[in-house]
Amino acid sequence: MAALRRMLHLPSLMMGTCRPFPDSLAGSCLADRCLWDRLHAQPRLGTVPTFDWFFGYEEVQGLLLPLLQEARAAIPLRVLDVGCGTSSLCTGLYTKSPHPVDVLGVDFSPVAVAYMNSLLEGGQGRTPLCPGHPASSLHFMQADAQNLGSVASSGSFQLLLDKGTWDAVARGGLPRAYQLLSECLRVLNPQGTLIQFSDEDPDVRLPCLEQGSHGWAVTVQELGPFRGITYFAYLIQGCH
Repeated sequence: MAALRRMLHLPSLMMGTCRPFPDSLAGSCLADRCLWDRLHAQPRLGTVPTFDWFFGYEEVQGLLLPLLQEARAAIPLRVLDVGCGTSSLCTGLYTKSPHPVDVLGVDFSPVAVAYMNSLLEGGQGRTPLCPGHPASSLHFMQADAQNLGSVASSGSFQLLLDKGTWDAVARGGLPRAYQLLSECLRVLNPQGTLIQFSDEDPDVRLPCLEQGSHGWAVTVQELGPFRGITYFAYLIQGCH
């Protein structure tokens, strides 16, 4: 969470391109959809079309690809990114994974979803994205991660990704964050894996996750440092 706060006070790094946030964002509620609509509507600078909080796909592919390799019961393997924004996680998995994946990115910001669909389809003069495996697919949908009933039935996904979404939702109160976690676990396959990426200290995050995910195994891996900040991958897994 500290990284989110630092990014709101300082020029943000858009994979090497600086883009300042309006001063009002620093004191805003990160659970406010209008805030994210305004953020995602800002012009992209430079040649990188995606915007990543914390880090992008390249930094965590070493963690994700072995999980995809292990979970080969479903082909293609279904992946859900909750609060995807305009991150490179979904697009990186789709274009670079050598394993077949069916990736769905959901976000409550219609601006983010429209932008990512345009990026996927090659809008604004760009080249359409091509899958890293011929059986892979990628879709984006507007949905509230705290209520995924319109997205999928229970146990539908083998891998769920949450990069900073718990952090943002928790700014609106921990009950909302627990509702997010509950919905993620509902749509996660009992043998699947949910990964929360955050810079929040394990002493703070682990008790919350253990309280909200009874019957699941909760572990943590240290990531980075990236750009001088240490992050954590909180893995919530069923029985393999």
